Amino acid sequence: MSGKLYLCATPIGNLEDMTFRVIRTLKEVDLIAAEDTRNSIKLLNHFDIKTPMTSYHEYNKIDKGKYLVGLLQEGRQIALITDAGTPGISDPGEELVKMCYEAGIEVTSLPGAAACITALTLSGLSTRRFAFEAFLPSDKKEKQEVLKELVTETRTTILYEAPHRLVRTLEELYGALGERRLTVCRELTKRHETAFVTTLTEAIAYYKENEPKGECVLVMEGRSRSEMRREEQQSWEQMPLAEHMRYYESQGIARKEAMKLVAKDRGLSKREVYQALLQED
Repeated sequence: MSGKLYLCATPIGNLEDMTFRVIRTLKEVDLIAAEDTRNSIKLLNHFDIKTPMTSYHEYNKIDKGKYLVGLLQEGRQIALITDAGTPGISDPGEELVKMCYEAGIEVTSLPGAAACITALTLSGLSTRRFAFEAFLPSDKKEKQEVLKELVTETRTTILYEAPHRLVRTLEELYGALGERRLTVCRELTKRHETAFVTTLTEAIAYYKENEPKGECVLVMEGRSRSEMRREEQQSWEQMPLAEHMRYYESQGIARKEAMKLVAKDRGLSKREVYQALLQED
């Protein structure tokens, strides 16, 4: 019988957020795969967990992943932990999960702390629909592509950033997206936890004067759908009506249906479009 991989969420700051289930599991498994064993040993010692550890991180995720899958196939039970939070979210754990499924190994997730969800619920912004972007790409071209996608993103967006790059990232977001409401969350679950409800321009000015400290989670409002519709309508209105009709008819759309689409684009009734076309003729 193959073993099972346990994805164990660990605290993102406050040790009291460790669940009883995770503590028990970490004590019972044969091996703990940790992102940074030097950091994780403090956590294990605090909860008197004696289980052996091995490192599993971004730079050994393929070779070590194959090794761990081999142990699981032999029947070993393995827990995966990250430096803080839930494994698989913005860390190499996702690669190990994929390898386990490909090998037919059972995987289970033990829920707990996650910085992205903690920040979202603390932000005061819409939580109904959200997009998680983690860290923006370091590659300039890839970063520009992501920023371009965010221009029309209507969901609340969550990003991670290191303090020394915070101002630059805020400036890049403002340059690509314009003004947006924003909550900057720092030191989550810790003694000096802050949720700075602000805007991109205000945040840029503030952090230029006040050096940011601690890992940051940015929760940013999405684009307003009504604003997007207004802009789209205005762009259509700048096009002559006859040209707007030709745009749809050139796609093989019947004239009557094209008229409906033009009316919808411009916020008019079909009759108004028909009358305007008669006048242009």
